Amino acid sequence: MSSGIEAMFRLDGRLALVTGASSGLGRHFALTLARAGARVAVAARRVEALQALVQEIGALGGQALALPLDVTDAAGVRACFDRLAAEAGVAEVLVNNAGTTVTKPLLHHTEADWDAVVDTNLKGAWLVATEAARRLVDSGRSGSIVNIASILAERQAGGVAPYAISKAGLVQMTKSMALELARHGVRVNALLPGYVVTDLNREFLQSEAGDKLRARIPSRRFSEAEDLDGALLLLASDAGRAISGATLAVDGAHLVSSL
Repeated sequence: MSSGIEAMFRLDGRLALVTGASSGLGRHFALTLARAGARVAVAARRVEALQALVQEIGALGGQALALPLDVTDAAGVRACFDRLAAEAGVAEVLVNNAGTTVTKPLLHHTEADWDAVVDTNLKGAWLVATEAARRLVDSGRSGSIVNIASILAERQAGGVAPYAISKAGLVQMTKSMALELARHGVRVNALLPGYVVTDLNREFLQSEAGDKLRARIPSRRFSEAEDLDGALLLLASDAGRAISGATLAVDGAHLVSSL
């Protein structure tokens, strides 16, 4: 029985696309999918940063392809999918991970700050997800789109208003897409990470301010990237074949806390 359950979480032979894969969670997600058997296309603006990841996946016995992608550029998104189709095929799994933030008090945010964050986190996610869905529907294939949102889609924090607003929009986008794509066999879900230790935030999370933040999390711990693996594979694989339009928080109970 266990082998059958494990097989449901496998992605052998499937083609997955991970955006924002040059560092952080995107890089980790690509490795997780490759270990689950997927062929992985990794995309980001900094293609040179993807080459080491491609080599690492190859060393694991997997297959990977690096693609240049600026998610805010509609023509560039289409070109990325065209090249993917020519070199590997139609992506059956999309991990829509590219994102950015600007941290400053609300009244100090500029229009340029807003555009930079919302264009990447919401418009860019929309461009990539709809293009992925269009290719799946046109090819008659089923598939899974996993939008990487945040617990800040459902709670507030100071200094990151455009980020939180964009992630809330991403959750609503997820549900709207799930509704219309269900009849095509395309599932759309959102993964909501809490505070996850990465190279970008490790110094802060280990600081005195980080200790105060950790004290507000009921589990009293920050997540590690590996804590997201089970949720990611559930949403990407046949194990989650009946799940669509869902939001799945991985946050040590932070969302249910009043702190």
